[in-house]
Amino acid sequence: MSTEKVTIADVAKTAGVSKGLVSFALNNRPGVGAETRVRILQIAQDLGWKPSLRARSLSTQRSYALGLVIARNPDVLASDPFFPSFIAGVESILAAERRALVLSVVPDEDTELQTYRSLVADGRVDGVFLSDLRHNDARIPLLTELGLPAVTLGRPDGDSPFPAVTVDDTPGITASVRHLAELGHSRIAHVAGSPDLLHGTRRREAFAAAMAAAGLPEGQTVETDFSVGAGSDATRRLLDQAIRPTAIVYANDPMAIAGLGVAHELGIRVPDDLSITGFDDIDFCRYVFPPLTTVSAAPAVWGRAAAQTLLRLMEHGSAEDVDLPAARLIIRGSTAPPRQV
Repeated sequence: MSTEKVTIADVAKTAGVSKGLVSFALNNRPGVGAETRVRILQIAQDLGWKPSLRARSLSTQRSYALGLVIARNPDVLASDPFFPSFIAGVESILAAERRALVLSVVPDEDTELQTYRSLVADGRVDGVFLSDLRHNDARIPLLTELGLPAVTLGRPDGDSPFPAVTVDDTPGITASVRHLAELGHSRIAHVAGSPDLLHGTRRREAFAAAMAAAGLPEGQTVETDFSVGAGSDATRRLLDQAIRPTAIVYANDPMAIAGLGVAHELGIRVPDDLSITGFDDIDFCRYVFPPLTTVSAAPAVWGRAAAQTLLRLMEHGSAEDVDLPAARLIIRGSTAPPRQV
């Protein structure tokens, strides 16, 4: 049997019709009689014809690709397993639709905005995912102006024409503080993320509110860029104090794992001398010692839902917001009652 790829011309020759008519039938366009359409589709199936994504793109003026532009330092991104899990979720949907994901990592917001302009000008993507939402996010009016469909990961703090796919992280931080308070901790600190990002601000505010709700004094908060190095430095600053916290709530898992390493280095036992909680529930959490108490945000599930929503938006012109189950606390071995002195 020939191994050459079956083309539309082969289908047209076998069916005794024009290539244009075959193209109309295969792309479900009007102008083809019902019986003729059925016959052409059957012949295509019998011959083993498969659609060419390149030809399909040329005929429909679509790229059949979606974009994700991440404005972070590559070193920070490399140490954060959230995005690989999120992307795996996206790809699980796109692969079945024979679509590709175009990923760009850029150093700053200005470059990111220019990247969106270039993606549209070059026709490289049909829609994009907006991650790491910022206060008064400049990307939303830009994408509206460019006419590029988008899905936001979380709800912006201003007007947006785009559907949002959200995971409420507030209950996870609240549960972390409540869990530590119920264990008997009162000196609880927070290693927060960037204040420029909505989820960094939201988690910091949730921490402060949970401390007040538990009747505890305002805890120390150290802001970072979410990186492992910054998490390590923040932990060292907190633990070098004469009166150090007995528990630390981290804004993500990589920083919590870095903090665990700093505690071991300083001879501070976890959880006997210090309790630690993280956020995201990356795979590493259950394999460090002790296993990390953390908040599960299910990034792969988030990725699948975001991809489905963006495809729905592009197909129908609108899509509803999607609220995924709220982040929840998973208790493991890195938390325990404070040492009695």
